[in-house]
Amino acid sequence: MTVSLRGGFERRDDCLLFSFTGQLDAYSDKQFRDFVSEQRGSDKRAMLLDLTHIDFIDSSGLGVLVQLAKQCADAKVAFVMVGNARVIQTVKLVRLEKFLHLQPDLSTALAALAKP
Repeated sequence: MTVSLRGGFERRDDCLLFSFTGQLDAYSDKQFRDFVSEQRGSDKRAMLLDLTHIDFIDSSGLGVLVQLAKQCADAKVAFVMVGNARVIQTVKLVRLEKFLHLQPDLSTALAALAKP
C-alpha cells in the first residue's frame, strides 16, 4: 500500500472483508487492486469493501471499484461496499450505487450478504 492508502483484510465465514483508510486515487489505485486481488486469490466468498475511512476518491478509484465489481459478477461472487458521506456522494454522483451494491453501513452490508 502507498503512504496515502492503508488497507486491512479479514477472512470471515461468510465473506472477505477489506477495510481501507486514506485516499483511493490515481496514485493508489494499482496498489489497491493488487492488494485485493492478492488477498482474494481464488476464494469464492463474498467480497465486502469497507471504505468508511476513505478521505478522498477520484475517477481512478471509482474505476478500480467497477473492475472489482465486474470480476466478482463474472465469478458469480457477491460484492458489496460501504462508504462514508464523501464516498457515497461520489458514487451516487456517477450513478454507480446499484452496480457497486452500495450499502448504508457495515451491519446492513453483512446482513445483505447473509441473505440467500
